Amino acid sequence: MTSPPPSSDPGVLIVGAGLAGLFLALRLRRRPVTILSPATLGQASASAWAQGGLAAALAPEDSPAAHATDTIAAGAGLVDPVCAGLLAEEGPERVRDLIALGVPFDRTKDGALALSLEAAHSRPRVARVKGDLAGQAIMQALIAAVRASPRLRVLEGLRMDALLQHPDGSVGGALCSKGHDTIALEASETVLATGGIGGLYAVTTNPASALGDGLACALKAGALLQNMEFIQFHPTALDIGLDPAPLATEALRGEGARLVNACGAGFMARYHEAEELAPRDVVARAIQSERLAGRGAFLDAREAVGAAFPDHFPAVFAACRAAGLDPRFDLLPVAPAAHYHMGGVATDLWGRSTVSGLSALGECASTGAHGANRLASNSLLEAVVFADRIARRIDADGPSGRAGGTGSALPALPDEALQGLRLSMAAEAGVVRRQEGLVALQELIADLYAVHGEAKALLVAARIAEAALNRQESRGGHYRSDYPYPDAVARSSFSYPSRYGELGHAAS
Repeated sequence: MTSPPPSSDPGVLIVGAGLAGLFLALRLRRRPVTILSPATLGQASASAWAQGGLAAALAPEDSPAAHATDTIAAGAGLVDPVCAGLLAEEGPERVRDLIALGVPFDRTKDGALALSLEAAHSRPRVARVKGDLAGQAIMQALIAAVRASPRLRVLEGLRMDALLQHPDGSVGGALCSKGHDTIALEASETVLATGGIGGLYAVTTNPASALGDGLACALKAGALLQNMEFIQFHPTALDIGLDPAPLATEALRGEGARLVNACGAGFMARYHEAEELAPRDVVARAIQSERLAGRGAFLDAREAVGAAFPDHFPAVFAACRAAGLDPRFDLLPVAPAAHYHMGGVATDLWGRSTVSGLSALGECASTGAHGANRLASNSLLEAVVFADRIARRIDADGPSGRAGGTGSALPALPDEALQGLRLSMAAEAGVVRRQEGLVALQELIADLYAVHGEAKALLVAARIAEAALNRQESRGGHYRSDYPYPDAVARSSFSYPSRYGELGHAAS
């Protein structure tokens, strides 16, 4: 594979082709834009799997202030209130942008958007598509619009292995590979939209390719990472032996589905006054406790949804039927699964990282919107809000870097080693953590590092483990059984670039 012909304006390189990357590309389509996708558009993207919709203050009785208040409360002291405010204020307009692109959000009989209630929201505000098909519908609309835009260049099947850098450290593109071929893609602005890190865990709802490659490359380039220990474990992944695990959307509990043990008895009242609609981290730990106690955990939607299941939640229904379960009549076995990473590349309110020429958005970014615990259905909203903000900044100020530079490819971790790492991450840096397990995880990572070098998965796993070990408290998605209470003061943590040591350094 050879490099593309030189251009007087190399434009913007967007690494990642989920909702965040494609929406940004469409916002910038008057410029030269290259979209780098590791697979065919729509595949290997967590956005297409998203069952929830977008949370936004769209109802007359709702307000951006109320949405921001809920976001801040869910984030357990680490949400930036300014970020929460702009997310809530700009959210409704971004939903209208998606409607203009053809996303068929559910409607009431009188034509208004049908809004659902999810955990930790004070009122219904989640716009959906056919109950649980929002991600799929949004991605279909965006892909069609991108394919129809002649100035948008899509390169499919390429993997990013490093960022291109000038001697002063500024980023000017990415070093990529396809098979044994290498290509240097130069850009005057490089935007990471590479998704999450769920693939580092043995039980996840994310695509297997979600290994934090963007975070590893950003760290190696000198970018600051933030709050790497905060991972949201979705309480109700279907425990049916699949990898990744299918998701049983939180909207089922919003509709009245209950969590029960093997005897059919409910248990959430013992863990939280909000019961099934408690914050996700609380529900995840409750399910984990019931399973470890041998009582099992199941989702019972027989009465709450029943015969309406095929029409109201077609994605969940299809996954259940493929596993030999019928949610109209059967209890659904569930388990917590790595679902969303609140940490990532530290950015400002316009998506800029700490390295010139490099921006980040979506799940790989840490904007301050989610803090220690993401509010349900705020992730897709954050993606489109910050995509719009990055596009407005680039249109107003121009790209922040200059094209060119060199890079040294970071290796991928061989599959056998990766599977061992995933098991250890789930056991020691999962729903419940403690010092002994985190130290053992660090030792495993160091052993793998000695054999495989700076593999991308190891760089990211090391930052998660170290940040989790250093945070000697419990807060949001990070729970330490040896430090079960939060500190009086909430502080973010930061993971410094690899030049400060082979496996980096995390500090609160």
